[in-house]
Amino acid sequence: MTFPQGNGSSARPTDPKQIAIVGTGYVGLVTGACFAELGHYVLCLDNDARKIGTLRLGELPFFEPQLHELVLHNRQAGRLNFSDDVASGLRDNPIVFIAVGTPILPNDGVDLSQVCDVAATIGRELNGPKLVVVKSTVPMETGEMVAAIIAENAPHPYNVEVAANPEFLREGSAVDDFMRPDRVVIGTRSEGARRTLQALYEPLEAPIVCTDVRTAEMIKYTANSFLATKISFMNEVANICELFNVDVKDVAHGIGLDQRIGTRFMQPGLGYGGSCFPKDVRGLERTADGRGYDAQLIRAVESVNQAQVVRTYHKIERALGSVEGRRVCVLGLAFKPDTSDVREAPALRLIEMLTAAGATVTAHDPIAIEVARANTGDGVKYSSDIYEAISGCDVLVLATEWEEYAGIDFQLLRRLMRSNVVVDGRNLFDPEKVAAEGLRYIGVGRQREPVALPELDEGMIPI
Repeated sequence: MTFPQGNGSSARPTDPKQIAIVGTGYVGLVTGACFAELGHYVLCLDNDARKIGTLRLGELPFFEPQLHELVLHNRQAGRLNFSDDVASGLRDNPIVFIAVGTPILPNDGVDLSQVCDVAATIGRELNGPKLVVVKSTVPMETGEMVAAIIAENAPHPYNVEVAANPEFLREGSAVDDFMRPDRVVIGTRSEGARRTLQALYEPLEAPIVCTDVRTAEMIKYTANSFLATKISFMNEVANICELFNVDVKDVAHGIGLDQRIGTRFMQPGLGYGGSCFPKDVRGLERTADGRGYDAQLIRAVESVNQAQVVRTYHKIERALGSVEGRRVCVLGLAFKPDTSDVREAPALRLIEMLTAAGATVTAHDPIAIEVARANTGDGVKYSSDIYEAISGCDVLVLATEWEEYAGIDFQLLRRLMRSNVVVDGRNLFDPEKVAAEGLRYIGVGRQREPVALPELDEGMIPI
């Protein structure tokens, strides 16, 4: 069994380290499994005994491509273990990564309670020198707070180095992102901590950015906020394109060829979701607000994102006249393809609006049905078959661009539907193929009909 090993090297380290990782969510579990694959001895810790029991049985609490095989492989090799005895695990390992959740509070502040709890436990259990690495996404100055909490709770003044090492893992490609990173960011002023962390990542042969702790924390917030900004900007452009019968795909292609702009994150749609972008955009905006700065642009990014689902709802409403009593099929529930994560998923927000307005909703997703069901209850009819979900619906909404939806049989779809409206919330379908089957196509910023061009005089060059 082989897994991606950086940019070429697959050698095991000559000096394998003992690492404890607190938190077995997406970040903690992927990080632990990948460090074990690089040859280190990793103990993943979590105070959720049920989750640890599940992991020990070889089952994962979420879907992530390649991760299950990676966990099983390194469990069998003896390099990856799990425990709910957090205190003991912290005492036994000289390197500790904090990878717990930092959710958004009702006031849009960042909830650092789990980070603080781990820091206090590290302090109480401190029995020698320790390198503590904050992997969780946190506001600036969190590293200093963690160091202070450890010192306050430590029975003896052992040397503790606190570093920041933000993650840049995309759900759906997290293993590959860890093993083939664009860069590794290490935030510390300690030469010893820097050398240790550089050695951990050395087999990946990736560029390493060394900064102080606050700068590393800011790099993470800035990266996610900038990517979210690109998405919201293109959604805004798509909405303007609709007003002038301009195709946003042509616009995106035309500007994307400019190397200063590029083509990535330039696809308009229902908006972003997940555990990172919404949280980090709000977190950066609230962090700035806490220092008296009004981050207007960052606040607008989230505002545009929230409005995109509402705009899609109104498209459905206008197409049907009213959604009350109508049947809507939603394809895709996860916030993006190749994950079971429905946190902040635009599809679920849209479903909530539709059901509140009296629509009957049927839904399909290749992976995320059970997770979505836990969030929506029994108000939605879920189907494991795409065409069963579509049958009898008045409008089909494509909410997540899973690859298998690209091959939908529109001729069959037209026979199964009660009405003929297709709302392509991710611009996945070919509008002409949809229309050829007598279906009404509604995309995001797509041209409604070709614009007639004037006849060219001899010698003129079309642009």
